[in-house]
Amino acid sequence: MEHIEKLIDHTLLKADASKEAIKRICAEAREHGFMSVCVNSCHAAFVSEELRGSGVKTCCVVGFPLGAMATEAKAFEALVSVGKGADEVDMVINIGAAKDGDWDFVEKDIRAVVNAAHEGHPEKAALVKVIIETCLLTDEEKAKACECAMRAGADYVKTSTGFSTGGATPEDVALMRSVVGDKLGVKASGGVRTPEDAAKMIAAGASRLGTSNGVKLLG
Repeated sequence: MEHIEKLIDHTLLKADASKEAIKRICAEAREHGFMSVCVNSCHAAFVSEELRGSGVKTCCVVGFPLGAMATEAKAFEALVSVGKGADEVDMVINIGAAKDGDWDFVEKDIRAVVNAAHEGHPEKAALVKVIIETCLLTDEEKAKACECAMRAGADYVKTSTGFSTGGATPEDVALMRSVVGDKLGVKASGGVRTPEDAAKMIAAGASRLGTSNGVKLLG
């Protein structure tokens, strides 16, 4: 696939990720021209410095991986991440609220992070991707979560954290794309390990791929 590198968020989110390991994925991202390096927010400043001048973006996860933090805490984490160099923020929705059908809360939770990332630093607006954790939702809930993300002003919807009971599937990507149309991007994340996996996700409508196997996806 031509230019697939520009769809890849090269990812390392494990709790035991060392600075040396983070440095290595930054070097790989620079070498291959990936779209971003996606890390936990404590690494924002380090990754931003490692990627300086490369054109590769710094992406940080927020409220990760459970999504069950206070809304104010998520918004503050987004604000701090952008202040330390994040160009993109991948936030996890409040999944329990989604299961309760409290879509007002889900939308407000997303909007708080969007506002922090888009407007918290006047000199820099960061892009926001909303992780809906598809493996824990029904198809109806997935659609409603995508609608909340659109109303809240997010830039992308994303399938999965990769830390729950399942990852991205082409069927979920297609469903999400059918809901958001061309208004938002769709990121497939979790279990995208081979060029064949990547091709299926892209065919289903993914415009970004989150993976710890970015180099392998290049074929």
